[in-house]
Parts: sequence; C-alpha cells; structure tokens
Amino acid sequence: MSSERLSRRNLFVLLALAGVMCAAIAVFMTIGAKGRWDFVLPFRGRKLAALVLVAYAIGVSTVLFQTVAANRILTPSIMGFDAFYVLIQTVLVFTLGAARVSTLDPRLMFLIEVALMVAFSMALYRWLFARTARSLHLLMLVGVVFGVLFRSLSNFMQRIIDPNEFVVLQDRLFASFNVVDQHLLITSALLVLIASVIGWRMLPKLDVLALGHDIAVNLGVDYRRTVSAVLIVVAILVSVSTALVGPVTFFGLLVASLAYQLVPGGRHVTVLPVAVMLGIIFLVAGQTILERVFSFNSALSIVIEFVGGLVFLFLLVKGVKR
Repeated sequence: MSSERLSRRNLFVLLALAGVMCAAIAVFMTIGAKGRWDFVLPFRGRKLAALVLVAYAIGVSTVLFQTVAANRILTPSIMGFDAFYVLIQTVLVFTLGAARVSTLDPRLMFLIEVALMVAFSMALYRWLFARTARSLHLLMLVGVVFGVLFRSLSNFMQRIIDPNEFVVLQDRLFASFNVVDQHLLITSALLVLIASVIGWRMLPKLDVLALGHDIAVNLGVDYRRTVSAVLIVVAILVSVSTALVGPVTFFGLLVASLAYQLVPGGRHVTVLPVAVMLGIIFLVAGQTILERVFSFNSALSIVIEFVGGLVFLFLLVKGVKR
C-alpha cells in the first residue's frame, strides 16, 4: 500500500472513530434522561469525564509501554502496578479497619496511592534500568516478581482479615466508574496533563524508539534518558487511572491491539489518538449498555477483563510481537 493511500486510510479511520465517539457520548448523556437537565448533565458529565480520563490514560500508557518494550502483548500491569494497588488497599483495611478507611479524605487517599505507585516505579527504574542494553528485560522480569510478591502478601492478609472487612475490601478492589469524586477528577486531569505535555515533547522520538535500540542510538536518540522519561510518564498515567477507578488489567491491551490493526504502520501521532478514541468508545458505550440494558446487574470492569483476557490469549497464541 502506498504511503499516500495509507495516510488517506488513517485519516478516514480517525474521522470515523471521532464520529462514533461523539455519537456514543451523545447517547450516554441523553438516553433515558428524566428530570431537570441542570441536574442530569452535570451528574452524567462527571461520570463521562472519569470514563474519558481513564480511557486516555490507559490507552496512551499501553502504547508507550509497548513501544519501549518492543512487544505488543505486554501492558504496564506487568510491572506490578495492579498488584501494588491491591496491596495498598489491603494494608490500609488490615491495619486501620474498614470503618476508619471509609472516613479518610478521598483526596488524601488518592494522592497517597498515586505517590506510592509512582515512587515504586521510579525506584525500580533507577535501580535496574539502563545499566545494559538488555536491562529493560530485567526490569520487566523484576516487575513480574514484585507483582507475585505483592499478590502473595495481599492474599495472606486477606485470609486472616475479619470477614466483614474483607467484603468491604473486595468492593474497593474492583474498578468502578459509577461513583467518582469531583475533586479527584480535577487532580487526575492535572496529573494527566503534566504527563501528556512530557510525552508530547517526546513524540518524534517515539517513532525512532519503535525501530529498536541499535537504530535509535545510531540515529542520535539518547536511549537511556528517553526510555526512562517514557516509563515515568507511563507510571504517572497508570497510577492516576488505577487510583481513580481501580485496576483494569487487560483494557489497555485491547485498545492498543485494535489501534495497531486499524492503522497498520501508523506513526504514534496516529496510533495514540486511535487508541484513546477506541478506549472512550468502549467505556462509554459499555457503561451505557450496563446502565440502560442490564440495569447495573453487572460490572463494566468484569466485561472488560473478560474481553481483554481473550484478546491477550489470542495474541499470545499467535505470537504477535514487536
């Protein structure tokens, strides 16, 4: 396919996804609306903002992580972010009790969770990354080991915790888009904006990084510094998303894989918007169906994990790699 036809195809995909996204948002904001619009629109708008913010953070972080990892079946969750979030929640309920945790300021809790997850990732990067050309693989391996350790510690505390508090803890461990604090949205948006500005400045280098370590170095890219910055951006985005709504393991893999299928050979300036719009479409449409068809009889995160898990298994069997 010629570059001109490829560019026209990518532009068509972007415009089509933008139209579908706007339609999904319009349906979500208006369908089944009863009562005063000055109440309905702000109420649904906050939920929509959370959906868009999470879709953006997960889509961008997954594409960036796959670029530096040179592998399209990996997601940032391999670094143990989800397991670390579960450990934080388990330790809080185990030490303070469910009643005390529920009275804590959600904004303070959000900042603590984000700070701990970013600090963990930065310490891991500083300790392991960029010592050798293969240190990224060591970093991911250590992330897997830490993930297993965090899950083991969480399971141990959950087994000896009070059953009533365990029920409360389980509710905190599932991703939820229904109740999101307005102040947390503002804080999350600011953190995501900061990470996006850093990532946007590195956008031309991302296409070079995708060519591999040796080619990127030969073309003059400071590989260690650039990849470290990308990983920090990924850590901020994943931490904000996880602390805001909870862990969603396979959603990023789903949208990133479909984005690469829709715009094959596309540069990051095209792949990233496609991944974000796909994420928004899936979350907004899924939440609409959940509310209007199933009447909240299921959780959106469960459906996402199921579909994303199937995609992961499919890619694993097919051996899709970068």
